[in-house]
Amino acid sequence: MIREVQENDLDGLLRLYMQLHDNPFPEIEGKVSEIWQSILADNDHHIIVAEENGKIISSCVCVIIPNLTRGQRPYAFIENVVTDAEYRKKGYATACLNFAKGIAERENCYKMMLLTGSKEQSTLDFYERAGYNRNDKTAFIQWL
Repeated sequence: MIREVQENDLDGLLRLYMQLHDNPFPEIEGKVSEIWQSILADNDHHIIVAEENGKIISSCVCVIIPNLTRGQRPYAFIENVVTDAEYRKKGYATACLNFAKGIAERENCYKMMLLTGSKEQSTLDFYERAGYNRNDKTAFIQWL
């Protein structure tokens, strides 16, 4: 099942995120809880999950960003695309990205963007098969 995240999904989502950049499992109290509540309250912040047998197995984040150019149409930014290692290459991440695309279309976005730190050809090919291209823009990052 592909759906938007619900309040009781935090634990499962954080467990999945442990496979993203080798994140440790954080304390849910305090700052993490505050961030979670802020995300849930933000109508422009969408966390999409794939669930199988009650377990969150894939996810992506889609943030809708208001914009003053392009006829004041917003754009969507995709981040934190991850699938549990046991469920990869089965279409779950593609389904999450397609769900995000539906949100972006519903919100009248003029484009969707994502960045990846991966240099793996299979990952780059995956994003191209999902409809993204690496020719139109050049990304620069400044780490803070």
